[in-house]
Amino acid sequence: MIVGLGNPGNLYENTRHNVGFWVIDKIAEKLNVKVDKKVGKALVQTSFWDGKKVLLVKPQTYMNLSGEAVLELLNYYQDQIEDLLVVHDDLDLPPGQLRFKKGGGTGGHNGLKSIVQCLNSQDFDRLKIGIGRPQHPNVKDFVLTAFSKEEKAEIDLKIERAVEGIKVWLSEGIEKAMNGFNQKT
Repeated sequence: MIVGLGNPGNLYENTRHNVGFWVIDKIAEKLNVKVDKKVGKALVQTSFWDGKKVLLVKPQTYMNLSGEAVLELLNYYQDQIEDLLVVHDDLDLPPGQLRFKKGGGTGGHNGLKSIVQCLNSQDFDRLKIGIGRPQHPNVKDFVLTAFSKEEKAEIDLKIERAVEGIKVWLSEGIEKAMNGFNQKT
């Protein structure tokens, strides 16, 4: 199960907080599928990628309630937390920087907080995609803004790289993905 975090709706479509959705869309494009099947509180699509069955997920609960959709789908599909990868934006990484991670804290990310709370565990794999940190203290407004044209071009390239990394995660595990795709700051 590959879950991209974001906020549903046209209002949020191009915001920094939606890079997780963008990654899911890029995987779907490569697999020639659409993530448009409504299951519970998410849009999903099942496909095969290099012979492995994958479930692509875009929660439709808004970021702060992402855990509700994830828990519901884990139960519905009888998947295990070990089979979960959550793709999300990260303020503490420069725009476009990738970082795979095994478990850990939430770093103040409300989507991750919701997932940890609903699953009662933080032992799931993540792929963080840097969105940079604002120079002003209003983080909420910052994550809901669009990237500059230059940043967006860099993000688009890194989303391609993120998809390559997820393919490695799927076939070889989190350690290989971390070793091959994590960038030093």
